[in-house]
Amino acid sequence: MAAGGEVSMCTPAFAWRVVQSRWFVVFASMVVMAASGSTYIFALYSKVLRSKLGYNQETLNKLSFFKDLGTNVGVVSGLVQQVAPTWAVLLIGAAMNLAGYLMIYLALTGRTAAPPVWLMCFYICFGANALTFSNTGALVACVKNFPESRGIVIGLLKAFVGLSGAIYTQLYLAIYGDDAASLVLLVAWLPAAFNIFTVYTIRVLPYARRRGGEGAAYDTPFYHFLYLSLALAAYLLVMIVLQKQVHFSHAAYVVTSTALLIILFSPVGVVVREEYKIVKESLQQPPPAIAVEEPPKETVEKEGDEPSPPLCGGGGMGRCITSMFRPPALGEDYSIMQALVSVEMLVLFVISVFGIGGTLTAIDNMAQIGQSLGYPAKSINTFVSLISIWNYAGRAGAGYISEFLLARYRFPRPLALTAVLLVSCIGHLLIALGVPRSLYAASVIIGFCFGAQWPLLFAIISEVFGLKYYSSLFNFGSAASPAGAYALNVVITGRMYDAEATRQNGGVAAVGDKVCKGGGVLQAPLPHHHRRHVRRRARVAGAGVEDQELLQG
Repeated sequence: MAAGGEVSMCTPAFAWRVVQSRWFVVFASMVVMAASGSTYIFALYSKVLRSKLGYNQETLNKLSFFKDLGTNVGVVSGLVQQVAPTWAVLLIGAAMNLAGYLMIYLALTGRTAAPPVWLMCFYICFGANALTFSNTGALVACVKNFPESRGIVIGLLKAFVGLSGAIYTQLYLAIYGDDAASLVLLVAWLPAAFNIFTVYTIRVLPYARRRGGEGAAYDTPFYHFLYLSLALAAYLLVMIVLQKQVHFSHAAYVVTSTALLIILFSPVGVVVREEYKIVKESLQQPPPAIAVEEPPKETVEKEGDEPSPPLCGGGGMGRCITSMFRPPALGEDYSIMQALVSVEMLVLFVISVFGIGGTLTAIDNMAQIGQSLGYPAKSINTFVSLISIWNYAGRAGAGYISEFLLARYRFPRPLALTAVLLVSCIGHLLIALGVPRSLYAASVIIGFCFGAQWPLLFAIISEVFGLKYYSSLFNFGSAASPAGAYALNVVITGRMYDAEATRQNGGVAAVGDKVCKGGGVLQAPLPHHHRRHVRRRARVAGAGVEDQELLQG
């Protein structure tokens, strides 16, 4: 502390205060989330899995499914969060991530014998599941630290997950060059390093409700965090465009990645400024003469003090079963079983299966959709970039906009989620109807709606079922998305695609990958007599590749 009551920011005491502050928890959680989206870059190293380990496309799809399964099924991490401090959850995640992806890297580089497919599926599922521990620890701590801004907090943190794939791409090009096998090594150690770096700073702190009139000023730092995340997204978009147009040397990638890290860590300036303001105001204002009411016990969370919570809230088996079907009022703390058997959770589960699962199916098949409609390869790459950026916009926008509408107009978040689902239907219809040049707009709509559903879903779960068992309940809610993706993507879409491709090839299995042609918005369909002639040639010639490309749906 400087003379004259001025606050000095260059003292160890102030630095320690910053690191221990509530706002630093948000910053550290953003850093952890920025390293928690490694599952979105599977396409970047799937080719090296095929070439080095001799996998076919079916095996790669199987690995991709187990990756998604591990990423979204975080029930174990939620239960661990209920009985262990946050630092233990983060350390478990770091160990699992390092072990799972390191084994994949050793297999790719030939340092270990090539494992069987089932073991590789276990490795990637185990490593991807580690990210649920990181997400659970960071998300639960921030929501409990800022319960009155939960929509903003969830949207902000999930937005950094949306940018994570682009961040990984830039860093691995700067550190290892264009080496896809080394990308797996980066995925192994980077999230673990960030978890260890923030392990003692991400935690639940005692919370007292804000005073009346504090709302707008209290949320101002969150908007500053949002502006910096927008700057990060804009920078990544510019880099993606430039790197497609101009050849970058390794030194150029180092420079651009250094600038990326500076932007990524710039929110720490917001944290320092907020703590400086708090200390300065405390020195200028004398302490109040009246007694301050102590917050209720349930609003004060202490790391490691809460005992292991029973699934049903206590009592024997008979009382457990009875209490399952006698839940408290909406908004109060449900037990885990009370929430799981409730109609509200069933509705949210169905929404996740068809809403998130439906948009995820469109995203996973965007390359095949573009190919079937006759779009060139460069356009298909553009679709992927659009989806990534608008996925971020949906995650950030849904959190902030829903919080604003709720505070200003009492607009409920379930109604906002319904609006997002209706908007996503427009994107699906644009694809289904084959409107000319509409796939650009469909990519934007579906990417935004996919991202927007996550913060809305997590915020609704916290508002309906309370925060006491939030770490377990939001992981149960997110577990529905891989079920929806498997049912809609693998079982329905995959089989329909193969059946239609076989029909278009005259019932003859094509050589290589079967290509299904859609409405042909960029290519005129062949006349009926020409199609019959092509099918006849395909039967005679064994369905050659050139003949397949002429077939139209």
